[in-house]
Amino acid sequence: MDKRRRRQAARAKSHVSEEVSSIEWEAVNMTEQEEDLICRMYRLVGDRWDLIAGRIPGRKPEEIERFWIMRQRRGIADATG
Repeated sequence: MDKRRRRQAARAKSHVSEEVSSIEWEAVNMTEQEEDLICRMYRLVGDRWDLIAGRIPGRKPEEIERFWIMRQRRGIADATG
């Protein structure tokens, strides 16, 4: 394997190890009003987290997306078990 391929393989390997699974995420606490607004906005605009976060002061798009993903997984777990 030449140097360039080794570098590419090392870069790809390090990228995979940097990814964080949602299990390791901290729970995002939202107020009932925030949750309601997120659900309504999601129905209107889909996963445009930046647009949704713009309607909730102090929230970042990443927080909104993480909340939504964790909420969906919790709903699936509740439904199956």
